[in-house]
Amino acid sequence: MTNKEALFNYCLRLGDNNLILGHRLSEWTGRGPMLEEEMALCNIALDLLGQANSFLQYAAKVEAKGRSEDDLAYLRNDREFFNTLLAEHPNGDYAFTIMRQFLMSAFDFYFYDELKKSSDETLAGIAAKAHKEITYHLRHSSNWAERLGDGTEESHSRIQNALDELWRFTAELFEMNEVDGLLLKEKISVDLKSIKPKWEKLVNEVLQRATLKIPVNTFMQRGSRDGKHTEHLGYLLAEMQHLHRTHPGVQW
Repeated sequence: MTNKEALFNYCLRLGDNNLILGHRLSEWTGRGPMLEEEMALCNIALDLLGQANSFLQYAAKVEAKGRSEDDLAYLRNDREFFNTLLAEHPNGDYAFTIMRQFLMSAFDFYFYDELKKSSDETLAGIAAKAHKEITYHLRHSSNWAERLGDGTEESHSRIQNALDELWRFTAELFEMNEVDGLLLKEKISVDLKSIKPKWEKLVNEVLQRATLKIPVNTFMQRGSRDGKHTEHLGYLLAEMQHLHRTHPGVQW
């Protein structure tokens, strides 16, 4: 693998993660538990879609094969996507969505804080803008995680179930492969091992305040770095890509 191929793959990974999670959150439009929360999730979704657009646009430029960000978003199949398994899970109930968002936002907060220092000026610029937005995402999701966990018996039970279901997909957030290794030598990518202790500390503190317990002896799932996903991604892509494949050439 060349450095150019590694950078292309890295940009796809970042773009795909935001694209898929943003699309999931947008599914709450018209279905939120209350108007303010529906608007909050829609605004977070818009932030993520904006970040996805920037990363995929840069990926297309790096690839230099005439494909656009639209082509990369809407004309690849599931084995060509590199988003994390955590991002592609269906929304479930509101507690499930909040726990998924909290685990992702806590990771993104520290990840983009480091990516701001990348030697690649384009990635550093996108990360600087994204970090400001993710600071709000993290505050919103962590506050709700605490409210639901330390709320009623029903809300506690629902968000604990969400944590039990989603925890096995968190180890993959810190998985590194050849792509990371090549780009780390050029000080382009983020050493995920360096941010894991910060993520664990923050997650433990919030979950403790929420009176939630991290499941133990959990088998950790992986696969997205190799383009292997859960069954959920195929259904999501079928819906997300339907319009573009039906009307080739439309732009987002």
